[in-house]
Amino acid sequence: MLKILRKLHRSAYFVFILFFFSLAYPFLLFYAKKPTKNYNKIVSFRRWISLAGIYAVGIRIKVTYEREIDWRKHYVICPNHTSFLDITVLTFLCREPFSFMGKVELLDNPVTRIFFETVDIPVKRDSKVSAFKAYKRALELLAEEKSLVIFPEGKIDDNFPPTLHPFKSGAFRLATEHNIPILPVIIQNAWEVFWDDGRKFGTKPGVIQVTVLAPIDTQDYGKENAEQLETTVYGKMKDAWDLYNKS
Repeated sequence: MLKILRKLHRSAYFVFILFFFSLAYPFLLFYAKKPTKNYNKIVSFRRWISLAGIYAVGIRIKVTYEREIDWRKHYVICPNHTSFLDITVLTFLCREPFSFMGKVELLDNPVTRIFFETVDIPVKRDSKVSAFKAYKRALELLAEEKSLVIFPEGKIDDNFPPTLHPFKSGAFRLATEHNIPILPVIIQNAWEVFWDDGRKFGTKPGVIQVTVLAPIDTQDYGKENAEQLETTVYGKMKDAWDLYNKS
């Protein structure tokens, strides 16, 4: 019975997402004609659709900050990745417009496609050409003082329950080469509410707990120390993850 309820909850979530997306779609289609000019509007609609979807099915987000964040600054934001809802968590968290860098397969999703064609950055794994284009677009956004979200693990863990996996270097090279602070974000328990796409275990109402660590100034590292920065960020995030998930 519990499994059936969780499957029904997952179905309800996607129905609500499609409903809210359908309401917003005519506006998004209009704004998508000039995505640079309408960047903030498109990001605002993404936030509205995402949050309306989770609120409709009883999912909430609670954030704990190690230190107050100055959202007027722009960051390379590095969250862990265990859930389809991680994107929603970031739209809740970030008070200023920002872009995601994500897998190219998100262009195949009817909801995420319009965002990855306009304000977000699709990248194809194992393609140097795609990686170069994504890097170039990331630089353009950072030059416009937009924050950029990169999931440093690269994908959602295939194993359940998930752990924090080793990071890929891209986010840290980008941050050190262009002197952008790293903002580590640990999404602690989204996997308990909605693991991966929810297909295997279904989903349920609940509160997603998020820990935002203090920003790390990349001036202290420099271009030649991106690997050291990566190790530092991983260690801080792993400590916070273990403290919550092994308590």
